Amino acid sequence: MSQRAATRPQHAAQSQYLTPLPPHHHAAVATSKPDGARRRKPHRVSNNGRSGFTIVHAGRQVRFGPVVFWIVVGTVVILAGWSMASATYLAFRDDVLRTLIARQTDQQFAYEDRIAELRAQIDRTTSRQLLDQEQFERKLDELTRRQAALEQRAGTLGGLADPTPTGSLRQPRSLGEPSGPTVAPAPTVLPARSDRGRQSSIGVTLGRLEASLDRVDRRQTLALAQLNDRYENKVRLMRGVLSQLGLKLDSTPSAIGGPFVPVRFSNDADGFRRALTRVSLARADADRLSNTLINVPVRKPVLSDIDESSPFGIRVDPFVHEAAMHTGIDFRGDLGEPIHATAAGTVSVAGWSGGYGKMVEIDHGNGLATRYGHLSEIDVSVGDKVRIGQVVGKLGSTGRSTGPHLHYETRVDGEAVNPQKFLDAGDKLFGG
Repeated sequence: MSQRAATRPQHAAQSQYLTPLPPHHHAAVATSKPDGARRRKPHRVSNNGRSGFTIVHAGRQVRFGPVVFWIVVGTVVILAGWSMASATYLAFRDDVLRTLIARQTDQQFAYEDRIAELRAQIDRTTSRQLLDQEQFERKLDELTRRQAALEQRAGTLGGLADPTPTGSLRQPRSLGEPSGPTVAPAPTVLPARSDRGRQSSIGVTLGRLEASLDRVDRRQTLALAQLNDRYENKVRLMRGVLSQLGLKLDSTPSAIGGPFVPVRFSNDADGFRRALTRVSLARADADRLSNTLINVPVRKPVLSDIDESSPFGIRVDPFVHEAAMHTGIDFRGDLGEPIHATAAGTVSVAGWSGGYGKMVEIDHGNGLATRYGHLSEIDVSVGDKVRIGQVVGKLGSTGRSTGPHLHYETRVDGEAVNPQKFLDAGDKLFGG
C-alpha cells in the first residue's frame, strides 16, 4: 500500500507536464535533452489514414503535407542542378564558344566551296552550251551552203539534157540514168526539248541531214559520170558513122568566134566542177557532130515499114528488059503516102523531071543531095528551107513507073551512091 501511494503522487506530478494531443494531429514529444536543441527533425505521424510532416521550432509546430514536401524537395534539387550547370557553363563557356565558332566557320567554308564548285559547273555548262550552239550554227551554215550548192548542181544537170535533132528518134534512157535534176532535201525543223535531249536530237537530226546530202551528192556525181559516158559514146558513134560513110565534113559551126581563153581550175576546185567541165566538152563535141549529121541523109523517107521493091545497082530495066543502072532504091507504098526529107537542106528542084516524073531535089551542103521521084504531089518550092522529117510530097506513080512507089536517091558531089549505107548508118545511130 505504501508503494502504490508513493507512486501515485509522482505520476500525478508528471501528468501536469504531458498534455494529450488531439486525436487528429500528429504529436511531437520532447525528449529529456536540454533546451539548447531548438530544431527537431520532422516526424511522420499517421492518424486515421492521414500522413504528413511536422517541424517543431521554438515551441512552434509547422506541418507540411506530402505534396508540398516533395515540391519543395524537387525545387531544391532543380535549383541545385541549375546551379551546377551554370557553374559548368561559366567554367567551360570559352571552350564551347570556340568549338561552336570553329564548327560554324567550317560549315561556312564548306558552303563557300560548294557554291564555288556549283558556279564552276554552271560556267562549264554555259561554256559547253555556247560551244555546242556555235558548233551547231557552224554545222547548220555548212549544211545550208552545201544544200544550195547541190540545188545549183541539180539545175546544172537539168541543163545538160541530151539534145535531139529535129526529126530524129530520141534514144531510150538507159537503166540507171537520172530522170531529172536531183534536189537536196530542206533542213529539218529541230524539236524543242530539254538541253541534253535537245542536243542529242540536234546531233541526230544534223547527222541525218548530212547523210541525206551525201546521198544526193553521190547521185549527182553518178548522174554526171553517166552523162559524160553517154556523150563520149555518142561522139564515138557519130565519128564511126561518118567514117563509115567516107564523109569528111566541115563540122565547124558558122558565124562563131572570140578570143581563146583556156580553162584553168583553182587548187580548191572540187571534183564536180572538173567532171562538169569534161561533160560540157563532151556535150559540145556531140552537139557539133549532131549539127553536122542534121545535113546528112541518114533518116528514112517514109515513117511506115519500108517495103523495098528494087535495090540500088545494076538491074533489068522494067520497060526495055535490058541491063541498066538503077541509081536509087524503090520503096513500094500506098498512093498519097507522105514523103519526108531525110536531112535538112534547101530545095533545088521541085517539079517534073523526065523519067522521075514529079521530083523534089534537096541540097544538103558539103556536096550531099537527095532526090524523091514519081511523086503524086509536091508540097515544097525551089528555095525553101526544109527541116528533117518535113513532108516534101506524096507518094505516086508519075514518070517512068510501073506502079505507086518512091524512087529515092542519094548523091555525093553529083554522083549517085547507094542510099542503103546511109539508112544503115541511121539505124545504127537511132536504133531503127
